[in-house]
Amino acid sequence: MIQVRRAYEQPARGDGRRILVERLWPRGMRKEALAADAWLKDVAPSTELRKWFGHRVERWPGFRERYQAELDANPAAWVPLLAEAQKGTVTLLYSAHDTAHNGAVVLRDYLTAHASRAQAARPARRTSSRKGQPGASRRGTR
Repeated sequence: MIQVRRAYEQPARGDGRRILVERLWPRGMRKEALAADAWLKDVAPSTELRKWFGHRVERWPGFRERYQAELDANPAAWVPLLAEAQKGTVTLLYSAHDTAHNGAVVLRDYLTAHASRAQAARPARRTSSRKGQPGASRRGTR
């Protein structure tokens, strides 16, 4: 599971691995207060994109599209996050005031979509028993 949380909020029990996904360290935050397990600058929007967006809601659709293109071009930055999320809960930490329009939201949605595609691409697991099939193990028949 992938969730997002403001870096300024207190850590919660269900956060799992807490990963800061900002290019800049959150203003006024001490390392100990953030309680992040990792800081992945390279997965954050580029400086140019961040400055262009400037948290202007009218630019949100363009920001989402451009950030997703940056992620498409840099899978090495986000694949480890996806692997962590497959093991357990990952909380993406961000510092923006706007809880609905920020890079962590785009990243969460992007990772969730990739996880769903990967799940759909896996072959279905066989749930039928091999009992009675040729070559099946027969314990206690000796």
